[in-house]
Amino acid sequence: MLTKSKFRPAWWLPGAHAQTLWAAKVHLAPWPQTKRERIETPDGDFLDLDWSTEPTAQAQIDRPLVVLFHGLTGSVKSPYIRLVMASLHDAGIRSVLMHFRGCSGEPNRTAGSYHSGHITDIEFVINEVSSRNPNDTIMAAGYSLGGNALLKYLAQRPDNPLKFAVSVCPPLLLAEGAKRLGSGFSRLYQRMLIKEMKAAVRIKDQRYPELKLDKLNYEGVTNFVEFDDQITAPLHGYESGQDYYDRASTLSDLRHLETPTHIIFTRNDPFFSRRCVPADDNCMSATVTFELVQRAGHVAFISGNIPFAGHDWLSDRITELICQQSDYR
Repeated sequence: MLTKSKFRPAWWLPGAHAQTLWAAKVHLAPWPQTKRERIETPDGDFLDLDWSTEPTAQAQIDRPLVVLFHGLTGSVKSPYIRLVMASLHDAGIRSVLMHFRGCSGEPNRTAGSYHSGHITDIEFVINEVSSRNPNDTIMAAGYSLGGNALLKYLAQRPDNPLKFAVSVCPPLLLAEGAKRLGSGFSRLYQRMLIKEMKAAVRIKDQRYPELKLDKLNYEGVTNFVEFDDQITAPLHGYESGQDYYDRASTLSDLRHLETPTHIIFTRNDPFFSRRCVPADDNCMSATVTFELVQRAGHVAFISGNIPFAGHDWLSDRITELICQQSDYR
């Protein structure tokens, strides 16, 4: 179901780029206390989890536990992750962040890492968290790339243990995202992200030369189309970058979701085009709510009337949604 959001952007951050850059580079985020845990994966790699500390307020029944998935090149240091973990903690809700492979500060051991359609690690972690906490209500929230991968997981694993999921600014049509990031001012974000992604591959190549990542010619990559065609696709079993875009996109998956899912998407997202917005309710299953925001940038959603003192609407909204889906107050 398509719904219109009540979010109102700060008047002093009127545009998509102002919202996006303020949220990512300027807005102050708390540093919630976390405890790191490393778990080994079945294929000989590892995943680092960051658990929030136990909230002071304890739920007596139906206690939520939220599994978080960050975006491209994100980590526990990302402002949006720190903000939502702090917001959930203040509401008495535990959370745990899964770092995608290579994003926790140490390169992963295998040649592949992660991508927008990678669900193996998501499934592994959700099952692990669920089995360890049988009396808790397991929910999940993903951002951007992590939000898309979460949707793909929900579509391919309809019998999952999640009661509820939130996906924020997912790249529902990956080819459209690559096209958008290669044009206009959005090329700034592309340059920043490609630089970080190449650096990550370079570090892993130096640490694990036996993986022969140098053969991918990653140093010559300048945009997402090249990166996905030359690196993402061959490392993760896709025939080409276009094959990856086609198979990892999730817009068509929305009509098949069975888990109650809330998607928060902004119409002026500088990372994606408006073609990512479902045409109507028939494009989604009855379990999906698509909250469409007119002006909020990419994973930003800064409100407030006082200049330079923006309010983080997004984390409060996610916490509100999580609480609504449980008997916990």
